[in-house]
Amino acid sequence: MRILIAEDDQVLADGLLRTLRGSGAVVDHVASGSEADAALMTNNEFDLLILDLGLPRMHGLEVLKRLRSRGSALPVLILTAADSIDERVKGLDLGADDYMAKPFSLQELEARVRALSRRGMGGASSAIKHGPLLYDQAGRVATIDGKMVELSARELGLLEVLLQRAGRLVSKDQLVERLCEWGEEVSNNAIEVYIHRLRKKIEKGPIRIATVRGLGYCLEKIPE
Repeated sequence: MRILIAEDDQVLADGLLRTLRGSGAVVDHVASGSEADAALMTNNEFDLLILDLGLPRMHGLEVLKRLRSRGSALPVLILTAADSIDERVKGLDLGADDYMAKPFSLQELEARVRALSRRGMGGASSAIKHGPLLYDQAGRVATIDGKMVELSARELGLLEVLLQRAGRLVSKDQLVERLCEWGEEVSNNAIEVYIHRLRKKIEKGPIRIATVRGLGYCLEKIPE
């Protein structure tokens, strides 16, 4: 899951980044409304926007209005001051999916993020099945034949991308773009290492991550 946080309070932003990255999400952060608007126009890979309304250089409501005017259905969780009822109402009327009033519990925020993730899938099940492998995108848990597979955040991210494109080629560049936060450098060699580790954990029975030399990877189901 890739999340964009638009929050100008650095202390709060740091807490959100630690919490959400700790749950395995890829998280990017901007501190102004204009930066948020630019990021949303140039990157369509976000799964959720956490949007503070009191942003400098463009109010959060304007960011939301522009987002919806472009036809985006990206789930949006707005953050507001506890006494700003009018702003909350305007935000919901403009197309926000949920809101939280400051101060709030990070544990509750995590739960709301999971709920919005499920809602962003159109109400469909968040689970992806591939042979004996079952992956819960909301809970970020993988099981094979009902037994949990211990995966790192990077391995979970790789698995999610490969499952979403099962049977299709995924290039190394696509994996890097999907898994890395802004300013973070991950080489193609590092992707190979993560793929190697993931293979050792999930290539059991009719599951295989095939390498297409010079092009990328493909998650296959081997006929039984």
